[in-house]
Amino acid sequence: MTSGPTVVRSAPGKLFVAGEYAVVEPGTPAVLVAVDREITVTATASDAADVVIHSDLVPRAETWRWIDGRLRYAETDGPGALGHVVSAVETVRRLLDERGLPLPGLTLTISSGLHDNGRKYGLGSSGAVTVATIDALTSLCGLDLSLDARYRLAVISSAGIDPKGSGGDLAASTWGGWIAYQSPDRAFVLDLARRHGVGEALRTPWPGLSVRRLPAPRGLALEVGWTGNPASTTSLVSGLHRRTWRGTASHRAFVETSTDLVRGAIAALDAGDDPGLLRQILRARQELARLDDEVGLGIFTPELTALCAAAEAVGGAAKPSGAGGGDCGIALLDAGATHDISQVRQRWAAAGVLPLPLRPAPEGIEE
Repeated sequence: MTSGPTVVRSAPGKLFVAGEYAVVEPGTPAVLVAVDREITVTATASDAADVVIHSDLVPRAETWRWIDGRLRYAETDGPGALGHVVSAVETVRRLLDERGLPLPGLTLTISSGLHDNGRKYGLGSSGAVTVATIDALTSLCGLDLSLDARYRLAVISSAGIDPKGSGGDLAASTWGGWIAYQSPDRAFVLDLARRHGVGEALRTPWPGLSVRRLPAPRGLALEVGWTGNPASTTSLVSGLHRRTWRGTASHRAFVETSTDLVRGAIAALDAGDDPGLLRQILRARQELARLDDEVGLGIFTPELTALCAAAEAVGGAAKPSGAGGGDCGIALLDAGATHDISQVRQRWAAAGVLPLPLRPAPEGIEE
């Protein structure tokens, strides 16, 4: 097998700042921040017809073969840990096929900074690897796509696996920094791509979708704590829907309150109003706690509860980031109060929460 050109691309992980659960409803806002840990994808063209994937998340290289436009791996019934990578490759091929362009044989090498010995931190690794894979492949194949188009390809790819996902992780990994985000109608998107092709889905307006960068807080430090307990966002969101909660008066009230506090957080970030932002983060924690009490999802673990209490004891604000049930929590603390920050980290460690040395990523993939 002869190797050809190589492209290396990285995409950052993400944290939800506010708007979890409600953001899965099209057009409902959330605030996210990209973080300075990444997944890196190296794509190398080859003269073989197969796709060989090396990843630090699987024990050995896997060779995938094309059968009727889909990738198949002989040793499994499904894509397993590499599902999002496989779907990204298939989606890029669909676009190339529509343009009459070939997808070469590929060797993909994936390295994750969003895991600890194979356990995920809850930083949006599925989204980051999707974005990085699409960026690497489109660059390798000479497709000059905007950030918006690459994000849309990532949504089409991911929604085929999990249509309940909001795509907020994909937006954060694509644009980087702090973003205001509203999810598109994924059912509309998938139907559009199926009926009219991927290229048409990149051009057509998507109902509900909105993404824009936000200024970072002026005087607040973002602190992140990891509970050490991986959680499944897909499982938690699906569990909420299985409880026939969606469409109830309680659901409508939750979405309305979440929308109000997220808009307040966006306004505070735009205005550089740090106290106003802290108030909205406290509201977000309280609303998630109310949802958890009512529905019994297990959003707040003892570690996440302790994480929030430690931050609030020094005048900060904290909450689970994402679906909860484990993974990470975030705190916003006075950046100048180094003693308070140190005290919070110590209390976290005593409660079994590992402080992560994360900072906001200044930008996502390159334009």
